[in-house]
Amino acid sequence: MTELAAHAADADVPARADPILKRHVTAAVIGNGLEFYDFITYATFAVPIGHAFFPNHSPFVSQMLSLATFGAGFILRPVGAIVIGRYADRAGRRPAMMFSFSLMGLAILGLALTPGYATIGIAAPILAVTWRVIQGFALGGEVGPTTAFLVEAAPPDKRAFYAVWQVISQNIASIAGGLVGVTLAWLAGEASVTAWGWRFALLLGAVTLPVGFWLRRSLPETLHRASSIAAAHPVNAKLRGHVRIFLIGLALIAAGTVSTYVFNYMTTYAITTLHLPTGISLSVSIVTGSVAIVCGLAGAVLSDRLGRRPLLIWPRLFFLISIWPAFHLMVRNHDAATLLIANAIMSGISAFGGAALYAGFAESVHKEMRGAGFGIIYASAVTLFGSTTQPMIHWLIHITGDPLSPAWYLMGFTAVGVVASLLFKESAHRRLAPAL
Repeated sequence: MTELAAHAADADVPARADPILKRHVTAAVIGNGLEFYDFITYATFAVPIGHAFFPNHSPFVSQMLSLATFGAGFILRPVGAIVIGRYADRAGRRPAMMFSFSLMGLAILGLALTPGYATIGIAAPILAVTWRVIQGFALGGEVGPTTAFLVEAAPPDKRAFYAVWQVISQNIASIAGGLVGVTLAWLAGEASVTAWGWRFALLLGAVTLPVGFWLRRSLPETLHRASSIAAAHPVNAKLRGHVRIFLIGLALIAAGTVSTYVFNYMTTYAITTLHLPTGISLSVSIVTGSVAIVCGLAGAVLSDRLGRRPLLIWPRLFFLISIWPAFHLMVRNHDAATLLIANAIMSGISAFGGAALYAGFAESVHKEMRGAGFGIIYASAVTLFGSTTQPMIHWLIHITGDPLSPAWYLMGFTAVGVVASLLFKESAHRRLAPAL
């Protein structure tokens, strides 16, 4: 079959399709937001969670065990991407998203309701790790089908704008987690945050579960929706074309996920390294999330007009340049204003490329591989690099005594992302990669 015929085969379904409404987009991203709320809440409250499940005379050991449990949530992400992603590519996006959302709800409630070590002993950390593993499996299978749904549902000239809501849902989760943390620290005090505040924060996220189920049940299916763009650019359907896409995607998402988890670590960094109050430290996620939403939307609009490559390349270059000065000022000044401004600048620059990344790779992968393909790229990068970021930089600070260790670590991965973005082939304004 010629490439032209392959494109025609992609349109062999009825042209008439259910309209994609705003509530459908909300339904798609609410699961991603909830799952990231839970991950971000865990990262934000890593210190008190460590006290609850891993009591130790050494605060360093307790926190490292807590961060290692956080990392355990990544172990089954690639497996979830394969299992749930392939289910999405065969049965449809909607059933796959319902399944992953159900598992996430189970994991959130399980972790929030598990008694601490002082109550049930060694069973407490075992259960905590179990819930994290289930959560990782669910999240690994959530990102691919949801991103595929958004890109397939979008008008051809607004794919980045639709895809950016995946990123924005994460930022909203970051803001929500930060607001809950700051409010708890202000109203209940640091002792209460350590004792029960993190459980309350997780249960607040679980409140959205019934809403999410109700919204997702009404989602239209996009797996068999025809692509609706007039001008079709050739797409390489050979396996080596996908191998190239996967390798570039692995590098780009690795750079992106390291920056994400460095930002999430900044609450712990502000408390343990900069020695700032808990309330101020928890507010970092509110500032970075808010700035990232504005810049992410702006980047999506620009990407739909200018293409994916410019929004992949230039923000990463500027981000690379900004990292060391931002950390240097935070360490030198040790004050709240510098902490918040530096993180806002870095987060804003980094967010400009989020939509281009999600839309570009979903556009470049064929329909029959889109849910699993994008999910595997994402989950593999996050598992290999995202899961190790926080323990690694915490360990580097501990053994070197250098508070700028996170900056050097982040700069290395960002440089890899710059190289990968230069190798990416433009995917905007062409027909979605068809069925093989």
